[in-house]
Amino acid sequence: MKNISKDAIDQMEKIERLNLINSCTGYKSANLLATKSVDGKSNVAIFSSITHLGSSPALIGFIMRPTTVPRDTYKNIKETGYFTVNHITVDMIADAHHTSANYELGISEFDKTNLEEEYKNGIETPFVKGSPVQLYCKYVNEYYIKENDTIHLIASIENLFFEEELAHKDGWLQIDRGNVVAINGLDGYCLPKLVDRFQYARKEIPSTSFSKK
Repeated sequence: MKNISKDAIDQMEKIERLNLINSCTGYKSANLLATKSVDGKSNVAIFSSITHLGSSPALIGFIMRPTTVPRDTYKNIKETGYFTVNHITVDMIADAHHTSANYELGISEFDKTNLEEEYKNGIETPFVKGSPVQLYCKYVNEYYIKENDTIHLIASIENLFFEEELAHKDGWLQIDRGNVVAINGLDGYCLPKLVDRFQYARKEIPSTSFSKK
């Protein structure tokens, strides 16, 4: 097994280091985060850092890169307090990836891709049409991370929308049924498939598969 030290990593060429460190931690969620400015301009951007923080209350978090350059997503969330999280499917990959392009402030990626805005009753923030799992979220708090000048933004899930065929009786969503992709590194898109599901683990008792119950 190859061993690379921290010193060797620090001395790598930038792109090689980015690719290595972004991929070595494993698969990440692939989501489109959509917002709207106070003057009605929509925005959508791909994020691979959105994570579950807790279920009671229902909270998520994600990392916002340094705001030393203009970022529509952060600006819109701070102004309006709301955003949506939309799972990316196989058919959306190329357009979703394109939202990472460095467009000027105020340019909507919806206008530069085939991604379409979708609106739901009583919600002014856009969703991404065709996404099988969609979260409507409200800004709660943020924490500055001084080590790399990023922000950990915390939000509550106000509404959850999903295709009914993804849901099991116990509430669990089997998202591979919706062809939802994951991200490997910066630019690798993967299609995960369910291997098994296990019952709640208890000490001294072997793990039991739901399929073998």
